[in-house]
Amino acid sequence: MKIGVVTFPGSLDDVDAQRAVRIGGNEAVALWHGDEDLHGVDAIVLPGGFSYGDYLRCGAISRFSPVMTSLVEAAGKGMPVLGICNGFQVLCESHLLPGALIRNDHRKFICRDQRLRIENATTAWTSAYAAGQEITVVLKNGEGAYVADEATLDRLEGEGQVVARYLGNPNGSQRDIAGVTNAAGNVVGLMPHPEHAVEDLTGPGTDGLGFFTSLVERAFA
Repeated sequence: MKIGVVTFPGSLDDVDAQRAVRIGGNEAVALWHGDEDLHGVDAIVLPGGFSYGDYLRCGAISRFSPVMTSLVEAAGKGMPVLGICNGFQVLCESHLLPGALIRNDHRKFICRDQRLRIENATTAWTSAYAAGQEITVVLKNGEGAYVADEATLDRLEGEGQVVARYLGNPNGSQRDIAGVTNAAGNVVGLMPHPEHAVEDLTGPGTDGLGFFTSLVERAFA
C-alpha cells in the first residue's frame, strides 16, 4: 500500500515514520503540508514533532495547512489516518478525533520507553495486535496529557474507541488514555511513538511494528 507521511514545518519524525512504513511492507510517499494533492496514497501518517513551533497550541496552526483540507475529506470517506504525538494533536485540532492534548501534569518533557496495553485491535492501524496485548514503545512529549469532558470519556469507553492505555500513567492523561480512534476505526491518534520501535537495533524492540503492518494484513486478509 502507498502510505503518505506529511511533513509540516517543525516535523521531526517524518523520516522515521517513512522508514517504519517501508519496514512494515508498504510504500512511503512524502507529502508536503502546503500541497493539497494526496498523490494517490491509500493511507496517511501525521508524524511527531513541533509543527509550526507549537505556537498558539500544539497542532492549532497545522490544521489549516492545505494538505489537511484534502486529508479531512479523505478521512471522512474512510481513508486510514494515523496521527502520532504531534500528529495526534493535529487530528484533535482538526476535529477528526475528540478531546485534546495538554501539558503534562508534572510540567516536564518526558522521554522514555513506555508500556502500553492495546485496548482496541479492530482499527485499521491495530489489527495486527490482540486486544489486551501489552507492548513497549517510545514516549517523548511535553504536552501529551489526553483530556476530554466526562461525557466524551464515557462514550469513548463505552463504544470501544480507546485504542491504547498507559501501564503506569506518565503524564496525567485522563483514564490512562494513550490513544483513541474515531467511531469508524479508520482514524487513530496515538501519543507514544511506534515508529521508534520497529527495529531491535534502534529502539526498545519491534513492538511498534504492528501499527505499520496492520494495513497490509487487512488488505490481504
